Amino acid sequence: MLDANALPDDVATLKRLLLERDREVEHLKLQLARLRRWKFGQSSESLKEAGQLSLTLEELKAAVIQAMSAANPEPQPAAEVQGRHIIPLKKRAARRKHLPEHFDTIENRIEPDECVCADCGGQLKPLGKPDESEVLEAKTVTFTVTRHIRPKKRCCGCARIVQAPAPSRPIEKSFAGASMLALVLTWKYGFHLPLYRQCQVFAHAGLTISRTTLMQWVAASSTLLGPLVQALALYVLAAANLNADDTPFKVLAPGSGRTKRGYLWTYVRDGTAWGSRDPPAVWYQYSPGRSGEYPQKHLKHYVGKLQVDAYAGFEAMFVPPAPNVPSNIIEISCWAHVRRGFFELYEANQSLTAKEAIERIKELYTIETAIRGESADIRRAMRQKHAVPLLAELHGWMVQVRTEVENGSAIARALNYALNRWEALLRYTEDGRLEIDNNIAERSVRGSCVGKKNYLFFGSDSGGERAAIAYSLIETCKLNHIDPQRYLQYVLERIADYPINRVEELLPWNVATKLNQPEQVTQALAG
Repeated sequence: MLDANALPDDVATLKRLLLERDREVEHLKLQLARLRRWKFGQSSESLKEAGQLSLTLEELKAAVIQAMSAANPEPQPAAEVQGRHIIPLKKRAARRKHLPEHFDTIENRIEPDECVCADCGGQLKPLGKPDESEVLEAKTVTFTVTRHIRPKKRCCGCARIVQAPAPSRPIEKSFAGASMLALVLTWKYGFHLPLYRQCQVFAHAGLTISRTTLMQWVAASSTLLGPLVQALALYVLAAANLNADDTPFKVLAPGSGRTKRGYLWTYVRDGTAWGSRDPPAVWYQYSPGRSGEYPQKHLKHYVGKLQVDAYAGFEAMFVPPAPNVPSNIIEISCWAHVRRGFFELYEANQSLTAKEAIERIKELYTIETAIRGESADIRRAMRQKHAVPLLAELHGWMVQVRTEVENGSAIARALNYALNRWEALLRYTEDGRLEIDNNIAERSVRGSCVGKKNYLFFGSDSGGERAAIAYSLIETCKLNHIDPQRYLQYVLERIADYPINRVEELLPWNVATKLNQPEQVTQALAG
């Protein structure tokens, strides 16, 4: 209870106390709204009533088409009806599709019981095309055993003994084949199925195997795949621009019976939004802490543009090494994080200022929707023409509002977040290869976030390092629409005897045509 006698009589002091209380209440409301949304809310950050944008998507698409025509004046085939340009509509897909043709098919021909007509006794003859229907059946996990038999032969003349060499195995002295190892890795890191649950699935198929054995297989497979992931890292770090992020993991602390916190860092090379022909790839690294020394170590030799959130650990990489000497890494900030601050404020107290900020930022995203998939030059030109003026207006509005709000208030913190990073927020308009936000990196950690909800924690720091190896290859396969299990089996069948100086030949896009992956699988993974 508030004791009125304890309050000061000075009016100025009372006003100050009242303002401090209002700030604390506003801060607590914001925290409560953030927690409620994290626990119960939807992931989308769209307003229910966003209002009419001054720049419509249709207008932007028309401008993009005009820019493309200027860059490529070749005539495009189109229908003309009374002088109007008609875009042919896509054919509506059939409602019922045939099941994939690469599935094993068992034909069950069902003949009528009658051999003659039941009415007149006449002979029955085929009539038209038979009716066909398909039923999808499934089998539990099935195993096969390959028994290598190597007969010995002896020369009758000199008693020399001849025997074929034993075939190589992915793990020496282990009965696990490449397909089995690929299945365990994909189920754990691709489908997020903990090893103890895999043991239960295998038991239903009649195979009794311990979790310790599966752990040993995962560890040995990760050791084999380590050099390949190093080659993947060299490819990722050769990009002109990267997206980076991190996510925390619980890690078992030896001897304490408790967990500590480790981190999985992600570095993504993905130019699909602007039509790059370079395959997308993602490289993960594990660290036992979140100190800035870890990303600095990962990107020690990187030169280019790095899009990140506002984590302070990245800042040291953006500092020039000497006066008048540019930094090797240029910071690109994220508009999604700017928008998120205003969105949380609007969700907490329906702030009209926050709502206006959200609507202004949405205009920038409308431009990005219209130019997605266009070339880097067209993207840059459209941003310079449409986004730069909007950004200038937004900056002026933010500066004006900032002078009108109290220091320390939630809206002031949201504005400061944007204004303090304004130069880095503008850089995406200068390079069509860059994105407006860091969602590419945030999407890359979704799989691992689902995984940690299932297996809860890493057993050790080395377990986190093994996870980083597996996630790097599996998530890169997903980006390239390659079946991770099919790919890992192909690699594990070969990598033990593969020349270490040519290991990059086993990267996903280099072997994609050798995997015999059905087109239906590729389409399903792309969808």
